[in-house]
Amino acid sequence: MTEAVYTIEGVTGPWEVVIGLEVHAQVTSNAKLFSGAATAFGAEPNTQVSLVDAAMPGMLPVPNRECIRQAVRTGMAIGAQINRWSQFDRKNYFYADLPQGYQISQLYHPLVGEGAIEIEPAEGVTKTIGIERIHVEQDAGKLMHDQHPTRSYVDLNRSGVALMEIVSKPDMRSPAEAGAYLRKLRAILRYVGSCDGNMEQGSMRADVNVSVRKPGDEFGTRTETKNVNSVRFVMATIEGEARRQVDVLEAGGKIVQETRLYDPDRNETRSMRSKEDAHDYRYFPDPDLLPLVLDDAFLAECEGSLPELPDAKRNRYQDVLGISAYSASVITADVETARWFEAMLAATGKPETEVAKPAANWLTSELFGALNRLGKDIVDSPVSPTQAAQLIALVADGTLSGTLSKQVFEIMLETGEDPANIVEERGLKQTSDTGAIEAEIAKVMDANADKVAEYRGGKDKLFGFFVGQTMKAMAGKANPGVVNDLLRKALDG
Repeated sequence: MTEAVYTIEGVTGPWEVVIGLEVHAQVTSNAKLFSGAATAFGAEPNTQVSLVDAAMPGMLPVPNRECIRQAVRTGMAIGAQINRWSQFDRKNYFYADLPQGYQISQLYHPLVGEGAIEIEPAEGVTKTIGIERIHVEQDAGKLMHDQHPTRSYVDLNRSGVALMEIVSKPDMRSPAEAGAYLRKLRAILRYVGSCDGNMEQGSMRADVNVSVRKPGDEFGTRTETKNVNSVRFVMATIEGEARRQVDVLEAGGKIVQETRLYDPDRNETRSMRSKEDAHDYRYFPDPDLLPLVLDDAFLAECEGSLPELPDAKRNRYQDVLGISAYSASVITADVETARWFEAMLAATGKPETEVAKPAANWLTSELFGALNRLGKDIVDSPVSPTQAAQLIALVADGTLSGTLSKQVFEIMLETGEDPANIVEERGLKQTSDTGAIEAEIAKVMDANADKVAEYRGGKDKLFGFFVGQTMKAMAGKANPGVVNDLLRKALDG
């Protein structure tokens, strides 16, 4: 199966969109890249700033080993080249929230080289997106313009926080591919634990490079839209910016290489400044930092610490546990969902191959449906994995029917009680008592003698009516299998 080619239609015909993403991912660590200052989100302004972060004279940067480790682990997770020798450079520019007057980054010798990520932009469609590099750099501070009528304030809490800049190749050709790439990258980062992927808090954000061309032509001039902080906005940025470029070109204009901003309220990009090239930043090796040299023991520890990654987990769920491709894809899309699912399987106390399929079906239908209705994430689920395992076990052993299990689940969501207690206290146990079921069947048949005659006259479809009436008479507590068997005997007798 191949995905439909995405193009922008203009008066001169179709235009192809060329997309590359530069993702800035905040490294998961308790301290900044070159200082011991804390990195907790939401702290009061300027309460997490060391003398190094504030660029006080004589303060020297010292690399944080954990930040380097997390970047290397990320590179390994995407099968990238890990460079045993890398170097930090100074990227020189002046901005009010950059106390040093330069950013410590990596241009010429990054920590991580080329890799790749496989995405699925549409069902049954796969595509490999190349990764150009991952380099480590420090974040800038934050300007606050709404604290005073005539002044801007600077918060340096983020100054010096470690970032991985993950630079893709210009391999994406549609908003859908960019969205799939960003979601897959976020999933990998969260599995690895190198970034929490929280785009709302700014710990993961994307610079979106877009150009357009006639199919088969050379690449056009690109623009870069900075700091887009959601998958939806990235896709909207691409659509809007590509449309703008096509309109400019078809009107006889030229695309200017520039930096732009995305305005979500107006759903449009607007010019911010002309786009600089590398030489404009006067990069040179940072004289305060020695090159990074990675030894065999460090690399072995990094590789050994990697968890089972999303693609491998999804394949195992399908091939070993027998879960459907859809359920496996949904469950492994986020690390918290996969952890919850595996905790549920472990709580059953049975082999995973026996319980995985019903557990996956319940999770993707019943639990996800309830969480969507409640507006909660799986980490905030009112029902624990252990309670879910108990509920599934009660269905498997015949204590609960499918209908009764839904009733018990709703009570669990409201009260947080264990399912066994709910069944016992509220008398919701399914019955297989043939005598009680036969008595209700007899009453249903007596009350619907005309339909009994019609059924016996050849209207087989009425069987469902009798099943429904019997289950209703027994308040849904009758074992459906027993009801079916006894009804057929009674109606065919």
